[in-house]
Amino acid sequence: MARIFAQLFLLITLIVAADPVYGQHRKGIPLSDPGILQPDSLKKDSVSQKDLGDVIHALFKLKTVNKHKDSIGARPIISVVPALGYSLQSRLAVLLSGNAAFRTSPNSNVSTIVSSLAYTENKQVTLPIQSSIWSPSNNYDYVGEIRLYHYPQSTFGLGSNSNIENEAPMDYNYIRFQETVLRKITGDFYIGAGYIIDNHSDITIQPTENGTVAEYLTYKKHSTKTHSTSSGFTLNGQFDSRDSPINSSQGFFLSYEFRQNLKTLGSTSTWSSLILDARKYLKFPAYSHNVLAFWSYDWLTLAGRPPYLDLPSTLWDASTNAGRGYIQGRYRGAQMVYGEMEYRYRITNNGLIGGVVFLNGESFSAAPGTRLQNIQPGFGPGLRIKLSKVSKTNIDIDYGFGSQGSRGFFVNVGELF
Repeated sequence: MARIFAQLFLLITLIVAADPVYGQHRKGIPLSDPGILQPDSLKKDSVSQKDLGDVIHALFKLKTVNKHKDSIGARPIISVVPALGYSLQSRLAVLLSGNAAFRTSPNSNVSTIVSSLAYTENKQVTLPIQSSIWSPSNNYDYVGEIRLYHYPQSTFGLGSNSNIENEAPMDYNYIRFQETVLRKITGDFYIGAGYIIDNHSDITIQPTENGTVAEYLTYKKHSTKTHSTSSGFTLNGQFDSRDSPINSSQGFFLSYEFRQNLKTLGSTSTWSSLILDARKYLKFPAYSHNVLAFWSYDWLTLAGRPPYLDLPSTLWDASTNAGRGYIQGRYRGAQMVYGEMEYRYRITNNGLIGGVVFLNGESFSAAPGTRLQNIQPGFGPGLRIKLSKVSKTNIDIDYGFGSQGSRGFFVNVGELF
């Protein structure tokens, strides 16, 4: 861990040294607040914007053969970064994260493909792939998700009152496939439908060595199977007025997903759920590059009894980001209510280095039909390093804190919401 901190410190030092505005400040030339701009300067920065590629070229005096264009076009802008991370659920992890941004026509919305391959000290292998492909006329948005996991992971029981000491190790393989087609109705509003299947296989669970069997019994009471399948149709709606799906600075996003799983389609049980996802972004102060972002994520079981591993759970949302500060799967239950606020600000005038502070809270019920339990908070700071100034993609390095001693690093490419 000390080596990781040293590498991060060296990288930050090199980046700050390469920022010409920061250099002027060091020489005594006064600077205005790097986050505050005049209204007309929101359209174009007076300081040339930099990303990690610019820094590498400057340090090693490399010639740029093909510079990125000033905007995203048909040719994908690809951002890839290898990283080391550490979290409670994985311990040390080696990651290769990236995204691609492009347009299917000059006037279409930005399409994105996001993925991250990881291998962890706990012998977990994960490969999630998410995509949002817009048609040339913006009449259709094709939203897809694939997850391929081999995932040893502990469970802690149901409800947000569960104790971290009541840990029961699990192991399983997980495959998800989902595809949704959204059709434009008017303006930024779309509705559509899709198909989704979640398959968990080779499930094993055992009580902990200290004899704690509460979570073992919770799982056994809920399901005694070594595999489970949830297969069904979805009805979807979406409103999206954000200026960027990768790094939003203004606008609003709202989506809903009603899911109906049926035994006739191969499900272990018949059950239904509803997911409501709302996000709001605004510049704060108004004439600045700083952003105040809000996120509400509610995941509700409406009817039936979902398989244990398909219940709403911490960091198991579509982007696996809801619950910074906690191990994935720390809380689980029939109902999940989640909220987060994040403040994003520039540290250097050239946009190369930024920071965030975040605060979130989550509450879960236990079994279906029971009430929501205590709200569990999460909070922490984060560092942002500009990976691509064209797509506004950042390398995210966050350190989150939670209750009962939960804490850990979270590394990502692109903003978490």
